[in-house]
Amino acid sequence: MENKVEEPAVRYNYISQEVYLERERAAEEKHEYYQGEVFAMSGPSFNHHEIFSNVFGQLCSKLDGTECKPYGSGLRIHIPANTWYTYPGISIVCGKKETIDDKKDTATNPTVIIEILSKTTRNYDRGNKFAFYRQIATLKEYILIDAESTSVEQFSKEDDGTWLLTGYKNINSLFAIPVLNLPLTLSLIYKDEIFHNFYTTIFSN
Repeated sequence: MENKVEEPAVRYNYISQEVYLERERAAEEKHEYYQGEVFAMSGPSFNHHEIFSNVFGQLCSKLDGTECKPYGSGLRIHIPANTWYTYPGISIVCGKKETIDDKKDTATNPTVIIEILSKTTRNYDRGNKFAFYRQIATLKEYILIDAESTSVEQFSKEDDGTWLLTGYKNINSLFAIPVLNLPLTLSLIYKDEIFHNFYTTIFSN
């Protein structure tokens, strides 16, 4: 469930992908890897946890019985084209999960990736991270959910390879993930305490 810091925070000496994976599998904290460097990840906020629970619960229920399966940040994603290893907030794999080895903890073929934005990660998630993700041939949807306001940005890959952005800010908005034939609503994403916290903050200022 962890997001990343806006710019990688901690840098170590160059290591190979094999060494990174060996160390990462034994580590308690998560790290990204890119071209020989390892970067520490920031921890999730309370709002992040609430949104993740709301979204992941819907996905598990609505995708049950289909060929698509949602995963939390425990599933590492690797992009061979640029050597990157990372942990999306939520990834959805449709069809057989393709992994890099028999550990089956690192996939290469997500169909949908969902990231939950924070103050420190939103620029990174919209910029460099999205540029890396676009090199995944199987990726069809990239969805950004703001953890501090009612805002969802949905990037959908068109047939010609371009990405179309659609934004949603109204709490009553309904948006769909076409590749999954799946409708979602902002009111369910931002329900319960997370929704209450937004309005408490707004009216107390």
